Amino acid sequence: MSPANSRIPASLADLTMPVAELAQYHRNPRTGDLDSIAESLDTHGQYKPIVVNKGSLTDRPNEVLAGNHTLKAAKRLGWSDIAVTWLDVDDDTAAKIVIVDNRTSDLAGYDTALLADILTDLPDLDGTGYDQEQLDQILDDTSLPAPIELPTDGAGTGAAATVDYLQWGYMQWSSTRVRITQAEVELLDALYKQFVDAHDSDMGFGWHVLNEEHQAHEGAPA
Repeated sequence: MSPANSRIPASLADLTMPVAELAQYHRNPRTGDLDSIAESLDTHGQYKPIVVNKGSLTDRPNEVLAGNHTLKAAKRLGWSDIAVTWLDVDDDTAAKIVIVDNRTSDLAGYDTALLADILTDLPDLDGTGYDQEQLDQILDDTSLPAPIELPTDGAGTGAAATVDYLQWGYMQWSSTRVRITQAEVELLDALYKQFVDAHDSDMGFGWHVLNEEHQAHEGAPA
């Protein structure tokens, strides 16, 4: 077995075929980070097969539907073979598979705090698609801000307000920042957990709070 082929595990060995016999999808709208994909293949090997259309219904044999950039990266690394699973679908179905494979990736989101924890716990970032500068940016984005001193009216209420509010947090959009209390944080935290549990992502949480939760409370009896 060649060094390139050794990057394909035994569990996928029966699925391999020569990369030279495969064709890129003829109208792939997706652009990919070949450097990161090649690094992943070189570090971890191929851990899932690419999806290829036989082409009996499209007259385009051996056309890749999912994994076009994985194929490109394998060629860059000098691989002679790659693991494949097969479909045999018509033009419309092939196009839909290409689109949804890309779209589901676009719609996914991250729990950035958890992502930062996982990346920080790793011994190195090889094959993750992240470098140290990107990890530092994630850590900066998830770090708690420094407390902001509030003005006082001379009766100590400024200091009291700092304790009451800013030890809990604030909401910010653009240049607007609003202090929030412990009760507000706890409510937002509960809504956030419910949203992530329901969607497996926090993408769209702001829209959910601004619209669905707001409308739900507007419709509640006084």
